[in-house]
Amino acid sequence: MSNEHCWVYLLTTRNHKMFYTGFTNDLCRRIWEHKNNIYIGFTFRYSVKKLVYFEEFDDYDQALFREKQIKRYKRNWKQHLVDQFNPKWEDLYNAICGGSS
Repeated sequence: MSNEHCWVYLLTTRNHKMFYTGFTNDLCRRIWEHKNNIYIGFTFRYSVKKLVYFEEFDDYDQALFREKQIKRYKRNWKQHLVDQFNPKWEDLYNAICGGSS
């Protein structure tokens, strides 16, 4: 399954206390699903819906490796990653996907 366009992303809560790291081949669809509670799970239980970080990959295996790598990192490292990418911690969903949640 290489050569498939994929994304690794970080979601957080409104107060930035929790993170969720995900992997998908359709970023807009997947974030929409999180925002609209399509699946009952971690993001639903803890209201983790704010897209604050993402990386794009042309290779499925590289994206999967990166997702696992980010999941292993501690909270401070994830905060630093977001600070560098999205200093205002804005929800990037509308800017990336062009619509409301």
